[in-house]
Amino acid sequence: MMPDRPKTLGESANLAARRALLAGAHLAPIRALARRIAGERDAPVPEPDPLDGGADARLLLLLETPGPRGTGFVSRDNPTSTAANLFRFLSQAGIARADTLIWNAVPWVIHAPDALNRAPRRAEIAAASPYLEPLIACLPRLAVVVLAGRVAGLSQPALANLRPGLPVIAVPHPSPTYVCTSPDVALRIRDGFAEAAALLT
Repeated sequence: MMPDRPKTLGESANLAARRALLAGAHLAPIRALARRIAGERDAPVPEPDPLDGGADARLLLLLETPGPRGTGFVSRDNPTSTAANLFRFLSQAGIARADTLIWNAVPWVIHAPDALNRAPRRAEIAAASPYLEPLIACLPRLAVVVLAGRVAGLSQPALANLRPGLPVIAVPHPSPTYVCTSPDVALRIRDGFAEAAALLT
């Protein structure tokens, strides 16, 4: 049984066990899209977490972009403080893993090897926007989208065109850089996830 606590993908045995689950049918459409993006952008695209819902997800959580030193997964279990915050907020909201797909607005790694983390540039955000439509097409059960942070928030108009009437909730990014600035930030994230959870019940 997989451990259910933050930062578990920082342990090599857990990372290997997660990789062994990548052949799951629920991941196939998302992985095919990831391979397409990686080929077109000539950059790595992290895999969806096999313990999450994949194409069966009812909640899409869009973050910003993969970090420079990732595990190869887009996951709440990554060994970063941002992922640990995300793990906590999703758990507090009572949102089931099977209901979620975590992805990035700019889904490929934009950082040079060993570079520091940085925000996506305008050109990268523009280049990523055409990939939102095929992502949404992979999610026939989608009931709500949560946009975390400024870059993900730019997807709101496109989502309104792609799925009119689909609830879209904007929250601050769960990075400690933002969460630690004010208690109001964490409250806004919790409220947004609680609203999403209510839409899933």
